[in-house]
Amino acid sequence: MKIKPIVQFSKRRKNIAIQVSNDGEIIVKAPSGVSDNLIDKVLDKHKNWIEKKLYEINQRDPKFLKRKFINGEGFLYLGKWYRLEIVKNQKEPLVLKDFFYLSEEYKENAKDVFISWYKKQAKKVIAERVNFYSTQTGLKPNSVKITDAQKRLGSCSSKGNLNFSWRLVMLPIRVIDYVVVHELAHLEYHNHSKNFWIKVKTIMPDYEKHKNWLKENAYVMDIF
Repeated sequence: MKIKPIVQFSKRRKNIAIQVSNDGEIIVKAPSGVSDNLIDKVLDKHKNWIEKKLYEINQRDPKFLKRKFINGEGFLYLGKWYRLEIVKNQKEPLVLKDFFYLSEEYKENAKDVFISWYKKQAKKVIAERVNFYSTQTGLKPNSVKITDAQKRLGSCSSKGNLNFSWRLVMLPIRVIDYVVVHELAHLEYHNHSKNFWIKVKTIMPDYEKHKNWLKENAYVMDIF
């Protein structure tokens, strides 16, 4: 199979892993010193899986391509689709009602305006969801911060600080809840052991449904 992967070597890694990114890049994570010949053999072994993932990417709905910020384009908020309309004489840069209304004055900086809006909503929504589950479980983080991370949607530090990407607010609220519950569970278990997943399931019995949804649909956030 003729493939030009991105190879990432690590001294800590013990085996070879293959990923296909949301934009179709093939990433190979390998232990330091592994030969190109071995990497080629692993790629060939997983040829069908790689081709299947690339096919799925090519079949995705074109509405999830990078944004040009023109009338009629769609933007997600809490899992719902809203179309963009550029308007005159609007005081606020961006307003969400039945549409996303972008002030014509801010059209040239539309990307920054949208990201700023999403970050503001993320601070509010995610803080509410963390507080809700923290009250239910007694798992209380030291702090909650919103990040610019594109791939890592959530993380928990050894000091009990939780970090969440602003991109989460594009997703359905139950998927956001899953990420929140996942990171809160890490306050008790700093790994992905059996006990960790038992804790997640105790808090959110249907977590697997939302975990799988996220795995299959994470690309919807890659529109900027």
